[in-house]
Amino acid sequence: MSDGDTLSSLRARIDAIDDQMLALLNARAHWAREVGRLKVALQTGVRDPAREQAIYDRLIGLNVGPLSNEAIRRLFREIIAESRAVEGHVMGKVRVAYLGPKATFTHMATTRYFGGAVDGLPLHGIKAVFEEVERGRADFGVVPIENSTEGVVNHTLDLFADSPLKIYGEVLQEIEQHLLSVHGEIERVRCVYSHAHALAQCKNFLETYLPGIPTVEVESTARAAEMARDDPKTAAVASELAARLYDLTILKPRIQDHPHNVTRFLIVSQKSPERSGHDKTSILFSIQDKAGALYEILRPFSEHRVNLTKIESRPSKRKAWAYFFYVDVDGHLDDAPIQAALAEIGRLAISAKMLGSYPAAERPA
Repeated sequence: MSDGDTLSSLRARIDAIDDQMLALLNARAHWAREVGRLKVALQTGVRDPAREQAIYDRLIGLNVGPLSNEAIRRLFREIIAESRAVEGHVMGKVRVAYLGPKATFTHMATTRYFGGAVDGLPLHGIKAVFEEVERGRADFGVVPIENSTEGVVNHTLDLFADSPLKIYGEVLQEIEQHLLSVHGEIERVRCVYSHAHALAQCKNFLETYLPGIPTVEVESTARAAEMARDDPKTAAVASELAARLYDLTILKPRIQDHPHNVTRFLIVSQKSPERSGHDKTSILFSIQDKAGALYEILRPFSEHRVNLTKIESRPSKRKAWAYFFYVDVDGHLDDAPIQAALAEIGRLAISAKMLGSYPAAERPA
């Protein structure tokens, strides 16, 4: 910046850059459309997680600031999502089943992963999502698997035991709960609706700022928003998306008790993604009911230096006191250390099922 620069001249420079960016973004969209046409000819999917990860890695490697690497990732995530929408118009929309209704955090995770170029199918149960994908009526399904404060979603884990579906990807969605109503006055609230988990996540706020006001559990945060829209004496604990869709006012933003509240969602499909170079592998196995059995079956991960990131146990429901173990590890099924560990585990386990290798989700900043 020179001494002769004025505010208007600096703004003129920014305007000129914006003009260039607009032209370049439309040029990118043009070539994305051509990619979509080629994908139709090759019969490949609209979503390529490995390609997207490579774009992020390359751009972050080139970044010299002042924008942070997280800002670069966030900006290009939106650009890529819009480019994917352009591809989708050429290829035909991908059909995605998700745990509904609309405006839930699962809906938000679906949009975050696939962008707007999808034919969304909101369903009323996790099992229904699995069934829709298993029967080929949806290309993908989106289901919650765990929350950073509330823990694992057991029903999702249980369904993997008998389902042929693979894990295609994952999404980490920040959970920000807001107090919503049709008006802007918290003093008028006489009842608060929400899902049980959302009410639990906001317990301290509700007890402090709405003492004595009854809370009512409903089937979803979206349903709570719908009910609050129809009754000015009530409020809902729900997402910003719910506020937009149901034309509600945010009385108090981000009222969850824990600021870093994140839910992990899984993308399930009949197919597997390409290797991305930053992958995670999920495995389901059962073991003999004897002393030291769990130690023995986990030991190969340590010996082959495979990082075990998660383990959960669930009753098998096939025999009393028999359990399945769900395990996540860093790396791809084709990696030599994971193959070596799994070869040993296969000899020790009663059963072992590979749920898939898939690109690991970026963690929220």
